[in-house]
Amino acid sequence: MCRQSATVCLAKSPSRQQRELLGTAARLAVLPDPRDRRGRRHTLTSVLLTAACAVLAGARSYLAIGQWGRHVPQDTLARLGFPMRGPLGVRRPASPSTLRRALTLVCPGGPADLLGHDPTGTESVAVDGKTARGSRTDAAPAAHLLSAVTAAGRAVSQLRVPDKTNEITGFTALLTPFDLTGTVVTADALHTQREHATWLVEVKKAHYLLVVKGNQPTLHTALKSLPWKEVTARRYDREAGHGRRETRSVRTLTVTGLGLDFPHVVQAAKILRHRTDLKTGKVTRQTAHAITDMTAREASPQLIGRLAKRPSTRPGCLLRLRLSRQLGGPLR
Repeated sequence: MCRQSATVCLAKSPSRQQRELLGTAARLAVLPDPRDRRGRRHTLTSVLLTAACAVLAGARSYLAIGQWGRHVPQDTLARLGFPMRGPLGVRRPASPSTLRRALTLVCPGGPADLLGHDPTGTESVAVDGKTARGSRTDAAPAAHLLSAVTAAGRAVSQLRVPDKTNEITGFTALLTPFDLTGTVVTADALHTQREHATWLVEVKKAHYLLVVKGNQPTLHTALKSLPWKEVTARRYDREAGHGRRETRSVRTLTVTGLGLDFPHVVQAAKILRHRTDLKTGKVTRQTAHAITDMTAREASPQLIGRLAKRPSTRPGCLLRLRLSRQLGGPLR
């Protein structure tokens, strides 16, 4: 069973060798087909590739996915893995009903783990949640996805947060299959939980850098009261982009022995951001506090400032580029 649901999926999390298979099609071939063997005309890999390409081309329904497959040329169907049939050797795509049946049966956890980047040896992994745009229906709320992304913007995996719960319940399930030894896991204030910190350090042998806000009032108050004005370990960075200019100051302080009630905490950081809107001239100021189990030698103010920046990525564009390269041409 999958770690995300009770539907048929990988019997266990994919191995590192399976994640490193060359080509998206080779990785998807690892997935067991949940359909009955009788009456299969198309492989599960072909169906999944068709759905992925159609959605990236703008399809928003099973019918639209089927129409996309019906109108692509024969060479595209060949790259998607559809065989020639009949005396004329015509390749026929999967019908909308076949696409709907396969996509509703297969668990999303399998493709997410197989197509993701293996984080072994990477410097950091950021955990963040986003609501999928356009996923809300009359009968169900919008899908909320919890994702793990490397500092280079490469997606590791993602899972859907069950309805009526929050991201906290999916944190360990998201990261359990991966080797995070020596990797710094960053997350926002929602995941600044004692259980998460203990699990990362003691079980996964990883490091953490967690933001502290008002949802942890005692810890937040203790961090604000630290002698930040006396701190000499600091870093200043300036950058411009996205229509704004930002100046960022990072101060770090070793807090062992200061009585902060949080597992394995060694350093605290205060991050002050000054942002100027280049169009309106409006200046905003934001202060954030963070904690980490890394020592001053392991994490300087410069490193903490870099890790605290969220990796920016557009998953759709990255997946589209990967598929177009591996299928041998641009997606139509």
